Amino acid sequence: MSQALTVARPYARAAFATARDEGKLAAWSEALAFAARVAADPRVAALLPNPQLGQDDAIALLAPEGAGESFTRFLSLLADGRRLPQLTEIAGLFEELRAEAEHVVRAKVTSAVALPAGELDVIKAALKKRLGREIVVETAIDESLIGGAVIDAGDVVIDGSLKGKLSRLQSALTH
Repeated sequence: MSQALTVARPYARAAFATARDEGKLAAWSEALAFAARVAADPRVAALLPNPQLGQDDAIALLAPEGAGESFTRFLSLLADGRRLPQLTEIAGLFEELRAEAEHVVRAKVTSAVALPAGELDVIKAALKKRLGREIVVETAIDESLIGGAVIDAGDVVIDGSLKGKLSRLQSALTH
């Protein structure tokens, strides 16, 4: 996986620079997400390396309707370098660059049960104060946590789940 990220990084940076210069970060973000979803489909993933698939056909398959000329040129560049299979990694790295530029942190809050909106607002406010950035919260439910929540905000992971507390207690008792 790290090799795929290493290969994808310069393409993601180039895409980001182009999108930023055009003032179209959101449009590029959507177009890359679409292309990455299509490229990740097992049927398409098997088709992309096939030499019988023409470059124009590959681009037509991956480019969303209404994609700008610079985006289709970017896909063409990827096709020339046989890098279309790395679209998922490129899109992920592009989103990281965009979040950094927009001073946004994406946080995933995983809890045992759905959290009320008020609790999510409190978590969001606390993260904003701690990290000094805008926070975009994504939620998930994992019943195996028993109770509490795990917050993953980039480099910061806060495990306030009962499962995590029990695991730490068990580790402390056995050492």
